[in-house]
Amino acid sequence: MSTIILNAQEQERVLALLAAVPDPEIPVVSIVDLGIVRGVRAENPAVLVTPTYTGCPATLEIAASIREALDDGGFCHVAVETTLSPPWTTDWITEAGRHKLNAYGIAPPPSAASAPTPGAAALVVCPQCGSTETREVSRFGSTPCKALWRCHTCLEPFDRFKCH
Repeated sequence: MSTIILNAQEQERVLALLAAVPDPEIPVVSIVDLGIVRGVRAENPAVLVTPTYTGCPATLEIAASIREALDDGGFCHVAVETTLSPPWTTDWITEAGRHKLNAYGIAPPPSAASAPTPGAAALVVCPQCGSTETREVSRFGSTPCKALWRCHTCLEPFDRFKCH
């Protein structure tokens, strides 16, 4: 039995296919934008995926979407593997992903570089009007990975991606 190995060009093609796979709960961002694609293993090829959290209800749908993209792209021999360690973190969301979330009306989590110091209140910017006069209404938003916030300037509610 021979070992299958993807070359660098094939790995890039796989990543390009995955960059077009939308997150099922936030379709404006791809699974690559969210940072849940950890990489493509060359030997015994596999796409390595870390869900945003272990109980994410979209995990099976994401795996099915990846499988479909790989099959459609001619990579039927590439497996899809879930890896839980290290756990996913919002630091893995790309800058493009953060911009797409904001444009969609979801306040993105701060990147590690811009996170407030411990004990300091986080300044959350309303994705509708840009005001920082915002307040958390509930730790539970439209999905488990988001919290519900409200802007006191434009009075609109919005989701904020929880920091992990």
